[in-house]
Amino acid sequence: MDRFELQKLRDLPIEGVAGRLGLEVVKHKCLCPFHDDHHASLSFSVRRNTYRCFACGAHGGVIDLAMGLLNKGFVEATKWLADEHNVIITDCKPHEVPPPKPFDAQRYERYFEHPWLNEAARRFLFDERRLDPRVVRWCRLTSWKDKQGTPWLQIPYFDREGKLIGIQNRNLSPSPRSPRGGEGLANEGASGQGGQGGQGGQGGGSSPRFRFPAGSECGIYNLPVLNLLKPGEELWITEGCSDCWSMLSAGHKAIAIPSATLLTRKDMELLSTFNFPLDLGRSTLGELSTKFHMYPDCDEPGERLFLQLKQVLPNLEHHQLSPGCKDFSDYYLSAGLAKLPR
Repeated sequence: MDRFELQKLRDLPIEGVAGRLGLEVVKHKCLCPFHDDHHASLSFSVRRNTYRCFACGAHGGVIDLAMGLLNKGFVEATKWLADEHNVIITDCKPHEVPPPKPFDAQRYERYFEHPWLNEAARRFLFDERRLDPRVVRWCRLTSWKDKQGTPWLQIPYFDREGKLIGIQNRNLSPSPRSPRGGEGLANEGASGQGGQGGQGGQGGGSSPRFRFPAGSECGIYNLPVLNLLKPGEELWITEGCSDCWSMLSAGHKAIAIPSATLLTRKDMELLSTFNFPLDLGRSTLGELSTKFHMYPDCDEPGERLFLQLKQVLPNLEHHQLSPGCKDFSDYYLSAGLAKLPR
């Protein structure tokens, strides 16, 4: 694990990590798990991304909190954080890791020729997320079940030319793996193996929430939409596939960054080309005078992601979510934007 990867873990929002560890944080405070506490002595600093107990003196950052509550060493705690927050990291002993396998697009392309949605996928996409079926078809979402009967949503990633470059499999079972028994954010990493996009996970509550076939490049999502932009048209940038689906269902053209902690140098370089003409045989975003917009997630990583994007997209416009909405998917549902024909 290099310094860049380690910093991504340290930058995870500490109150969110605390919630995944089973702590109930209210107004930046909670009962301290490190002593017999009855008066919410553990305090969180969102600005410093740290915690401190003013009774027993326990203090530290994100990794320290995970180590203390999970009773794990540094390496095990960082691996848990990476799994739970979908952060792909290299092994701490690189010499023991086999070289990554290239993504075998031909093996998976047939799954998206005739997409099929099982009951769990339809419930998730249409009943819970209330997405426009046209968006689901455009994104070519499909579904499958592993040998244990766990339902998965299969999300393809295409480059701008429409070539399949990666797949994200999302666990649709009620309770994917989590230390609290609730919805976890686990990740098999780029080396996930098995059947249809990393098939062969444990069923029910022991399965990870996300799996990726070997070599998947799950960077910027929905790149083919760039070819549909007209001069002066708006392009929205969202955080994660779910927000992108909601933005598309609301009638806007959109792409997505995987998450606030997964903006890679390669993605930044690609975004930087959006404002400059390239000899691609077609009009580029720079030539189209594209206007960029974003609703950052209502947390520190979301705002930090906006500032990172602003560096390469100077005309990126910031929009504020309504109170009580943590991301655009929440806003899409609460603001009545989801009332679309089925």
